[in-house]
Amino acid sequence: MDEAIHVIEDHADRLFLWDYGRERGQLVTLYNKAMASQWSSVTDLDWSIDVDPERLVAEQDSPLLAVTRLAGRLPGSPLAAWSEKEYSQLGIEFFKASLSQFMHGEQGAMMTAAKIVETVPWIDAKYYASTQTMDEARHTEVFARYLSTKLGSAYPMSPYLKGQIWSLLEDSRWDIAYLGMQIVIESLALAAFGDMLRQTTGEPLLRKLLRYVMADEARHVAFGVLTLSEFYSSLGSAELRERQEFLLDNTLRGRARATTPEVWERMGVSVDAVMPFLVEAAGAAKINPAGGFARGFFAKLVPNVRRLGLLDANDGYLRQKWGEAGLLEFEFSDDTGTDYETYDAVAEDRATGAGAAGAGAAAEG
Repeated sequence: MDEAIHVIEDHADRLFLWDYGRERGQLVTLYNKAMASQWSSVTDLDWSIDVDPERLVAEQDSPLLAVTRLAGRLPGSPLAAWSEKEYSQLGIEFFKASLSQFMHGEQGAMMTAAKIVETVPWIDAKYYASTQTMDEARHTEVFARYLSTKLGSAYPMSPYLKGQIWSLLEDSRWDIAYLGMQIVIESLALAAFGDMLRQTTGEPLLRKLLRYVMADEARHVAFGVLTLSEFYSSLGSAELRERQEFLLDNTLRGRARATTPEVWERMGVSVDAVMPFLVEAAGAAKINPAGGFARGFFAKLVPNVRRLGLLDANDGYLRQKWGEAGLLEFEFSDDTGTDYETYDAVAEDRATGAGAAGAGAAAEG
């Protein structure tokens, strides 16, 4: 890190409300559920569980690591002399890098939720966003603790993620914080956590941690859909076009994800030197390392955007753009309502007491 604190200039107005009437029944229900679903990072997770990073990586079915192994066999590859020890360590570094972005993203989500508390003009939305701020604080805490106590040093925030979150925190329009965080980034998080949950077959602490976080995140997306659906029904075509352009900027327009150069640097390899071999190996094997994640992301995002009315606003402008990119196949995937019920049911053991880690974990925390 090149700085301990980063100052962000927020241009949004803070709104203090005198109207305390509870007029939005669905938000009241969601707020009540959020209060009842708070879980403890100390008593609901067993931090005494020993984590073996090498075993954790070995049990994963990582397309990126598979492509890297193939790249190491190509003539002239900078990985040609690598043994299984280096590939195992690379897998650990990739995993640490992913968890690090989750940690940084959750702090960004905490700050964005706090911004929503200050800027949204409805009391029921302020109440719910307050519960989300607590959720995101807990998420940041557990990822930071898992990294520091089970895996080791974290990685810096990626430029792509930093750019996304900085823009939300600096924007003067309160609904952009909603759209960017609740709809785009939370959908991305659900896809990433679900992908990691499928890959992490044998590590009980991380599996439970991810299940609890996903239950919260699905509720957060539902919150965004409820609030923005109402707000966007009152906007004119020019304002809706701005929101459609925002979605295009965050999905299709040259916002390539980071190639994790820090991981390769830590392994003593230049990302520029290894990238052509990775591309060749992926093409030959017909493996897209990010393909499953991308499909999972759009399967969450597209149906929720349709529910917001943004897909068909302005004579279907976004529908046309996403259709040209082949994204409309996800239009009728399960929406967040289904996700919310699924993930919430998964976390029910916390409410029944089955998830408690016991007095030993409480004492450790």
